[in-house]
Amino acid sequence: MKTAFLRNLTMKFRPSPFAINLFSVLILVLLFSLTTSRFAISKNERAKNLDDKISLATTRGLEIVAEFALENPPGNIAVTPQGRLIMSLHQFYGAPQRIVEITDNGKVLPFPNEAWSSKPNFQGVGLHTVIGLRSDQNGVVWMLDRSLGEGQPGKIVAWDTINDKLHRVIYLPQPMIKDGSFLNDLAVDLEHNAIYITDTANGYDSALIVVDLNTGFARRVLEGDKSTRPENIEMVIDERTITLGNEPAKIGVNPITIDPDNQWVYYAPMSETSLYRIATSDLLNTFLTPDELASKVQRYGDKPICDGITVDGAGNVYITSITDNSLGVVDSTGEYRTLYQDDKLLKWTDGMAFSSDNFIYVTVNQLHNSPPLNNGQNTAQPPFYLVKFPALASGKVGR
Repeated sequence: MKTAFLRNLTMKFRPSPFAINLFSVLILVLLFSLTTSRFAISKNERAKNLDDKISLATTRGLEIVAEFALENPPGNIAVTPQGRLIMSLHQFYGAPQRIVEITDNGKVLPFPNEAWSSKPNFQGVGLHTVIGLRSDQNGVVWMLDRSLGEGQPGKIVAWDTINDKLHRVIYLPQPMIKDGSFLNDLAVDLEHNAIYITDTANGYDSALIVVDLNTGFARRVLEGDKSTRPENIEMVIDERTITLGNEPAKIGVNPITIDPDNQWVYYAPMSETSLYRIATSDLLNTFLTPDELASKVQRYGDKPICDGITVDGAGNVYITSITDNSLGVVDSTGEYRTLYQDDKLLKWTDGMAFSSDNFIYVTVNQLHNSPPLNNGQNTAQPPFYLVKFPALASGKVGR
């Protein structure tokens, strides 16, 4: 009797198939609504975080390629013909490694291997401190290892990325470099088998160094010339005068590049309002006197205080403007203009490099917040960046 009553009650209140389907649909709609709401909130949060990081309105056309933590502060960048990204780590931050490769998934690996990316061992394998590096059209990466002074030579280490082996080592002894030398950047000229180096030195004895790749012979030229020494202008960033060695930083010849046809070398002091160039034929002419060589230097155009440059085939020289957090260009008429400006993303743009698809890669490292330029204090706020932007005209890898 009781069992029959329960069975009849269950049958009476059993929902129909239509009711079950309707109930299921309502549940799915509710779940979808909640999921969509959570997704929208997440998306809005991501947009806000991105907006906090960079001002998109002022960086249209710029792309962030990679971000780096404090242990990997960027120096300069080289792009091989195969698209490999090789980057020096700036030793102003005391980075444990000297050179790294940035993989497609954003990992940072020692380049060309752990031994060479570390300080020299008892066999001389390794690097002291590298800022300048370039890839040539054959996939050889040339790394400029500056001297530590006290009579120690600087050197150029070339690594063949195609065959993954040491290509060459060229030593740069005194008197080609001095106790106060600071080997900063280089341009590789395979057409004339030469390398051109900037030695920032102590400012007023800054110079270019010309290396003959056929013999390894090096010459120090244009030392103390107007085109290599700094102007008497202060470097002011974030309303602070940048100092170096307890004095206002006034830095001599620093950035250097060579045009795609290997006819002109462009260079400038960092603390200078002029960009200069000189023909490779004059730099390579060993019969010119110092005064004759200096007379061959041309003022190419105006520029801001800068750290890195590169050039395309139309004579556009791209410049990292460090005092106003921007990237600019000097065109063939000598006029300078700003291409990108961002106070959050472009804090001390440093090295530049052309890729085979005519993008220009730029490192961003907040160098004014590093201890040597900030009264011994490290106030950098990572991440640091590697960015890229499309060139105005085609160029060549290695520039």
